[in-house]
Amino acid sequence: MELCGLTIHELQDKLRAGETTSAEITASVLKRIDAVETEVRAYITLMRESAIEEAARADEAILRGEIKALTGIPIALKDIFCTKGVRTTCGSRILHNFVPPYDGTVVEKLRAAGAVITGKTNMDEFAMGSSTETSFFGVTRNPWDLTRIPGGSSGGSAAAVAADECIASLGSDTGGSIRQPAALCGVVGLKPTYGRVSRYGLIAFASSLDQIGPFTKDVEDCAILMNVISGYDPRESTSVPEDVPDYRAFLGRGIEGWRVGIPKEYFIDGIDPEVEAAIREAIRVVEKAGARCIEVSLPHTDYCVAVYYIVAPAEASSNLARYDGVKYGFRSEDNRDLLDMYKKTRSAGFGEEVKRRIMIGTYALSSGYYDAYYRKASQVRALIKRDFEQAFADCDCILTPTSPTPAFKIGEKTDDPMQMYLSDIFTISANLAGIPGISVPCGYTKSGLPIGVQFLAGHFQEGRLIQFASAYETHAKIEKRRPAL
Repeated sequence: MELCGLTIHELQDKLRAGETTSAEITASVLKRIDAVETEVRAYITLMRESAIEEAARADEAILRGEIKALTGIPIALKDIFCTKGVRTTCGSRILHNFVPPYDGTVVEKLRAAGAVITGKTNMDEFAMGSSTETSFFGVTRNPWDLTRIPGGSSGGSAAAVAADECIASLGSDTGGSIRQPAALCGVVGLKPTYGRVSRYGLIAFASSLDQIGPFTKDVEDCAILMNVISGYDPRESTSVPEDVPDYRAFLGRGIEGWRVGIPKEYFIDGIDPEVEAAIREAIRVVEKAGARCIEVSLPHTDYCVAVYYIVAPAEASSNLARYDGVKYGFRSEDNRDLLDMYKKTRSAGFGEEVKRRIMIGTYALSSGYYDAYYRKASQVRALIKRDFEQAFADCDCILTPTSPTPAFKIGEKTDDPMQMYLSDIFTISANLAGIPGISVPCGYTKSGLPIGVQFLAGHFQEGRLIQFASAYETHAKIEKRRPAL
């Protein structure tokens, strides 16, 4: 197998043994990008020259014996993280020329760990979408079937890992935007607990929901990246000063005697039969591994989509008010006055989905409607959080489908926003409750599309998730396939 197809830990072993160099690994990744990027379109901005320079510095460090957690490993970043001197667009015309003067915290941590940054990946505009079809820079395609979506909003990050256009990547998850594309692209994706990873330098969509996490080729790589990006950041007001364990220490442990909750509300009408069959098989796998599966109830599940699509647009309406053409980003021309400039800039700078959510959010927050919508949604959100707390009193983790369907066709749901929103029906609840979740490959459809299973745990129990996912990965023995690009 070519170097670009290996995992972080496999490449680290080769680097330490002197069997390869970061320059060779990076060259392999860039060659792969040259070969498939015109089909996949995973990147918005490719950082070729700086990646080659970073790889050279990594090799110098290795010769000096200075090997860190990610020394010499090519990593891609969702184009929602601020990168000093490199444009950060959020997939939007309104930020198409924005170049931040600083690195976000996770970018700083990757650089400090020795990573080679390959570029900025495509995404739904301002992370609003489930298919990476709303990007101003075009549609990303699923490497497993180029006629299908890769999921969203972090579809570029997931597709880049699946297509071997990087070794691993980072994305953001507001309602499933790491876990859903991970499932549809056949990779591992973890959304940490709200507050576990600093959001400083993350361009905000919905500030009480957004969280940053990794896309990787296996669970061990996920633990490696979580070790790097986790931890308290005094610059970020929602960052929690909670001790961070060594997540690699959870790998390879058994799950004998664990109680695994199966929420009855998650096996619903409309779930694809092949997805349901794969999830039922995943349940059998964890039972054979020694866990005991029990039925649990999350009674407010039916309200999750409605609550999310009030809370998230309301926060987006507030966060996106700053994009007015005054200080940075796109500005319309031939304006009569300041108000005309605001109107023209925002009308031309934002795409249809972003404008739809801004209007929904503004309406929900408007005088006379706040109590009826946002306040009530916040109250139901508290009930959703309580559902999980009660469920975790009876079980160690929860097992669910990640997505109700495999990857759907490009354009299939763009004219029906409600059907698009329902793509995240199994992932939204974790964001509303602030708990961590991970999606792990659990099989394929008859046509060869990946399927993912989701595991959920209590607040700051990422280690438990990694232990469970690692055990599942070991016992399931899912066939390792690569997209036939």
